[in-house]
Amino acid sequence: MKRIWLPCLLALSGIAGVATAMTEAPTEGPGLRERLPEDEIVYFVLPDRFANGDTANDRGGIEGGPLDHGFDPTHKGFYHGGDLAGLTARLDYLEGMGITAIWFAPIFENKPVQGPQGNESAGYHGYWVTDFTSIDPHFGTNEEFKAFVDAAHARGMKVYMDIITNHTADVIGYAEGDLAEYAYRSLADFPYSRRLGNADETINEGFLGDDVQTPDNFARLTSPDYAYTPVIPEAEREVKVPAWLNDPIYYHNRGSTTFSGESSRYGDFAGLDDLYTEHPRVVEGMIEIYRSWITRFGIDGFRIDTAKHVNPEFWQAFVPAMLETAHDEGVPNFLIFGEVYSDSPNSGFLAQYTRRDGFPAVLDFAFQAAVTDAVAEGAPPSVLVDMFDGDVNYEGGEAAARTMPTFLGNHDMGRFSTLVKAANPDISQAELLGRVRLGHAMLMTLRGNPVIYYGDEQGFVGDGHDQAAREDMFASLTESYNDNALIGTEATTADENFDTAHPLYRLISELAAIRARHPALRRGTQKARSYDDTAPGLVSFSRFDPETGTEYLLAFNTSAASLNARSTIGYGARTLETLHGHCPASVSAPGSVALALPAFGWCIARANED
Repeated sequence: MKRIWLPCLLALSGIAGVATAMTEAPTEGPGLRERLPEDEIVYFVLPDRFANGDTANDRGGIEGGPLDHGFDPTHKGFYHGGDLAGLTARLDYLEGMGITAIWFAPIFENKPVQGPQGNESAGYHGYWVTDFTSIDPHFGTNEEFKAFVDAAHARGMKVYMDIITNHTADVIGYAEGDLAEYAYRSLADFPYSRRLGNADETINEGFLGDDVQTPDNFARLTSPDYAYTPVIPEAEREVKVPAWLNDPIYYHNRGSTTFSGESSRYGDFAGLDDLYTEHPRVVEGMIEIYRSWITRFGIDGFRIDTAKHVNPEFWQAFVPAMLETAHDEGVPNFLIFGEVYSDSPNSGFLAQYTRRDGFPAVLDFAFQAAVTDAVAEGAPPSVLVDMFDGDVNYEGGEAAARTMPTFLGNHDMGRFSTLVKAANPDISQAELLGRVRLGHAMLMTLRGNPVIYYGDEQGFVGDGHDQAAREDMFASLTESYNDNALIGTEATTADENFDTAHPLYRLISELAAIRARHPALRRGTQKARSYDDTAPGLVSFSRFDPETGTEYLLAFNTSAASLNARSTIGYGARTLETLHGHCPASVSAPGSVALALPAFGWCIARANED
């Protein structure tokens, strides 16, 4: 199926109001090491789905068929062939969009294939790690990764690694039954002091439980058979690297998580081996592993997977160790942000991980939820104001909130375009593009550290979440991807999609250039101005230059109809310089500005006092 992007959409979404600022050369900004997290524009990419630069590594050097090596480009759950060589060759494409930092999905060596018979899938996504010290051979080599980091740094682009401390690949089984039977066994019913909960058989004598996280106490934990009997297949007894990871004593071994209560921290995700992160040896070992990636490759940050499923004490040791190592390596603004999934626009849940656990930043799910509510689901745009009011909850308050990576959709929940379409099943392609453009205008100008999910800039519209949201940028052979109707283009995913003329690629690059020239849109404080609180419509904010105090007005129309409305503005403002969208030339009275915005349109303007 193909859809044609119509020129009239330019007027619909506000590009007709772009000012001449785009013809100017960007002002020289801070250097790579001096840039703060909020200065970045991040591109989140699954290397397997981006570009195939070396077909020789498609099977990872593994003989056999797809169930052995995991390569099957027709299957959405297997390797498709993208690699480091392909990503390196496409740095021009990313640089042209204004990307300043690249965030990889994990690229450590994975178990190629796992899952029950008949429902197997591959580790193309990177979250089934066996060797934490090496690049997965499907993607390349450690040397190729170093070459990529050096090439990105040469262009002033940072590199963030996606890392995992919560679990490894599924290697450990249990003697008591099949995976489907591994119900979670609690601390109360199966204490560490009894073998398989049997009151007559004492084990781990003298162990005081994992609240006492000292080497002396954990030296008394000698048997892992308190809840289940761990079993490791002979062929996989030494598959994990470093070698200490092969000992089942370093795993919780309590069965499958229910994603709630105690099991959220102690249970296995779909059989993935859940690390005993309370154990001092696990803390020490994970610090050793990830220090080495900083010292060997000079990377610039970590996104940490499943952060809420790990005990706070682990993070209280791990995070400072990473920041200290990075500082010693000359990376003073090393960014660490945790994945703490939430579907609420209330930031209170996220904030506890910055206050108690010590994360400098968390992935801003509250922002994602608020923009989705306002732009996709028709909630009053006051939901955005309410969400930003919660910034004071974070450790460090509003200044810390500016470092939070903001996003619209991702590889787990699905693409923003998909979420918009799901909320509006009968939506036209024109309106879908208009809403998606508005979401990106908010993402690129409101407070935070914007993250672009790969393919969004090419109008990808997935069928759902997880595997359905992980399309190929190179010409795909996956039927469930290729029948999708993309927005803003005549192409499908059966075509290569690196079109620098695509309207979303152009929009992102335009706003990136404006953001680079105007520190207020990166580092500036933000103040809510005017907003509708009963129906879709106007929401406006001011941001202020951190050096001069100059005010910038950001106004958005979340409704499907054009609007004429007034917004408050600083009383010193007299004229407005349009940077992007539809903006008036001057205020209508001190403290008030009259706005005329098209459906899903916006105004990005600098206020002047003369």
